[in-house]
Amino acid sequence: MDESKTIAALAALAQPTRLQTFRLLVEREPEGVPAGELARLIGVPQNTMSTHLSIMANAGMVIGERQSRSIIYRADLEGFRSVMLYLLQNCCGGNAALCVPLIADLTPCCPPKEGATDRT
Repeated sequence: MDESKTIAALAALAQPTRLQTFRLLVEREPEGVPAGELARLIGVPQNTMSTHLSIMANAGMVIGERQSRSIIYRADLEGFRSVMLYLLQNCCGGNAALCVPLIADLTPCCPPKEGATDRT
């Protein structure tokens, strides 16, 4: 990840509808959500949601996958991970003890399900 990609990703999330959408997609991992349902759940017109999803996809924050006549959107967790790693690079000036609380807060709220597999 480089600075310009990080700025694009952060800019994509720096808007209320897009941030709500990204958080909803994270909650719905790994199933994803059809574009029309996203618009309904967030409470925006479908064409507005389409614009927001395009901005987030171009910034590497969401992935759309066509399934029949629908496009299922998912949070691009790898893209998000890259942004977070870029931001935390050289964290705490190399003093690992200062990073412990941050790392603890970033620990997943729920352990992986037994037998869970990667979707790729």
